[in-house]
Amino acid sequence: MPTSWMDWMGINAPDTHVEVSSTPAAQPAPAFQPEEASALYREVFDALQVPRRLSGPRRVRRGAYEIASEIFPAQFFSGDFVSVFDAGDATFFATGDIAGKGLTAAMWSTHVLGLIRTYSASLHSPDAVLKAINRDLYALGSVPLTTMVLARLDWRRGELQYSNAGHCVPLLHRASGNVEQLSAGGPVLAAIHDAEFEAAQIAFVPGDMLVTYSDGLIECRSQNGEEFGVERLRESIRRSAKLGPDKALFSIVGAAQDFAAGAPRADDLTLLVVGAAM
Repeated sequence: MPTSWMDWMGINAPDTHVEVSSTPAAQPAPAFQPEEASALYREVFDALQVPRRLSGPRRVRRGAYEIASEIFPAQFFSGDFVSVFDAGDATFFATGDIAGKGLTAAMWSTHVLGLIRTYSASLHSPDAVLKAINRDLYALGSVPLTTMVLARLDWRRGELQYSNAGHCVPLLHRASGNVEQLSAGGPVLAAIHDAEFEAAQIAFVPGDMLVTYSDGLIECRSQNGEEFGVERLRESIRRSAKLGPDKALFSIVGAAQDFAAGAPRADDLTLLVVGAAM
C-alpha cells in the first residue's frame, strides 16, 4: 500500500512516469532547391502570358482608326483586362476589372477573356454578349464580381456600339471639343442571374477620341491623399486629343503619374484609347 497519495499516483516513482504524445514529432520541412524555384518562376511567367496573349495587340490600326491600350499592374499579376479583336466586319474591344488582385484575379480574367471572344463571334451585339457572359459567370457560383465596357467599332461606317457592365463610365471627346459620358449598360457581371444590359449606338468619326479606363487611374492619389479624379482625367483628355491614341494614352498616364508625385499605386491601372490613326 502506498505511503502517500503522491506515491499512489506514481509522482515520486522514478521509473513509473511515461511521456505519452498524441502527435508525432514534427519533421523538418524539405529544403527548397534552387532548380525548383527556377522552374516555379518559369511556370508563373508562362501563366502570365496567357491573359496577355488573349488580350490581343496593344496597338491596332483599322482603316482611319487606331486602338491603343496598356495595363500597368500594381502587382506581378493584374485583375484588370483588355481585349481587342476582329469579329465579322467589325472590331471589338473591351476593358474590365475582376474584383481582387494578384494571381486569382488574373486566372479569372483569362476565363472572361475567352468568353468575350466566344460570344462576340456569334452574338455580335455588346449587350447580348454581356448578358451571355453574365449568365455563365453567375452559374459558376462564387465568381468575383466583374465590371466591363464592351464595344463594337464598325470602322468602315464610322459607327460605335457599346454597353457598360458596371465599369467606369467611358469618356468620348468629340471633334468639337465636348466631352461626353457613355452611360448605357447594366449591372456588374456575376451579381444578378437574369440581368439586362442596354446598348447604345453612336456616330464615331476619326476626329473623335474614346477613352475607357479602370478605377486605378482616377483613384491615383497624390502625396496628401487626394485622388486624380474624373475632372482631371477630362482635362488630360482635352489636352491630348490631337496627339493620336498611342501618344494620348501615355500623355494621360503621365498626367496621373505627375499628380501622384511618387506616391505608390494601390490598384491596377488600365487605359484604352480609340481615335484617328496618326
